[in-house]
Amino acid sequence: MYKYIVLMGYFQQILLFLPYMIKNEYNVVGVMSGTSLDGIDLVYVRFQYDTVWDFKIIHAETVGYDPKWYNTLKNLVTYARDALHTIDMDYTKYLAAVIRDFIKKHQIETIDAVCSHGHTALHQPHNKLTYQIGNQHLLAEILNTTVVCDFRVQDVELGGQGAPLVPVGDQWLFSEYDFCLNLGGFANTSTTINKGRIAFDISPVNIVLNHYVKTLGLDYDDGGQIAKSGSVNPKLLDALNALDFYKQDYPKSLGLEWVNTYIFPLIDSYDLETKDILCTFVEHIAIQIASVFNQKTKASVLVTGGGAYNTFLIDRLKAYTSHKIILPSKAIIEFKEALIFGFLGVLKLREETNCLMSVTGASKDHSSGRIYHT
Repeated sequence: MYKYIVLMGYFQQILLFLPYMIKNEYNVVGVMSGTSLDGIDLVYVRFQYDTVWDFKIIHAETVGYDPKWYNTLKNLVTYARDALHTIDMDYTKYLAAVIRDFIKKHQIETIDAVCSHGHTALHQPHNKLTYQIGNQHLLAEILNTTVVCDFRVQDVELGGQGAPLVPVGDQWLFSEYDFCLNLGGFANTSTTINKGRIAFDISPVNIVLNHYVKTLGLDYDDGGQIAKSGSVNPKLLDALNALDFYKQDYPKSLGLEWVNTYIFPLIDSYDLETKDILCTFVEHIAIQIASVFNQKTKASVLVTGGGAYNTFLIDRLKAYTSHKIILPSKAIIEFKEALIFGFLGVLKLREETNCLMSVTGASKDHSSGRIYHT
């Protein structure tokens, strides 16, 4: 009788997940909040599988942070763990309200899951620590729908960097490009080497540029025009390029803690005008990115993220590489990461690999994330 009960429980668990396992079409809301603090990116996307994966972005928008949340998120690394827990619960409620408004605004009726990255509070994989706020079960309760979230924790527990996670989506959804480059808070890239996907963070981007342009009362440097008006400081440029991180082999990842420790104090020690800081750092970004791409010949590079609109940065990158730099549609530029976190959620629902050991350095490929039901 005991064995019968155990078997019945086992089959009930299988039946619970069977609809996700056998479906070839998923309608999900993908949600992403990056370190550049541009806001919360939301997409409603349909994924279809027929020997290969295809997708269609149906609705997409970015909800900017108000000053209160901007300042709170900007200083997350300074809070004690108890305070972070309180912020986590508040942010989860806030995130739920944003997602709920998005669903209502676009009159979305069919949702298999909300797939959310949350927002990174702490990222110290060398200490087996990563913490994204907004990933509480409360999110599923408020939205009254299945939520897939907290994609990084399991990878770090398995000895990985917990980042980047987007390369699985690059591999399945954007395989026609030799490199996928995202220019967000940080620059990260993915590519295929010896039939295996590899990816890593290259350098900070908007997390630094936006920090300094705010001293001028602006949120960002539109088109990189302020940076373009400045001059490169050769000594600062050499010092930036000499940082140990750039000598490390992949897998490797960056976080706000690293920027606070190494980048801001170094730049501030030179006492430069903002336009010269921006100009020098753009040059630094371009050099570091090109040094990665130039290991291949005649490559195509898909560029996404807010930094794709920084014309000066793109021009400086082109100056250092002869590769074909491709800027896709606005929807892909602005919402590729939210799109892919939606895809990671679909793979998790199917219990298929969504995190690659070749990318993060974990002990094995795995299906990462938590599934919360209402």
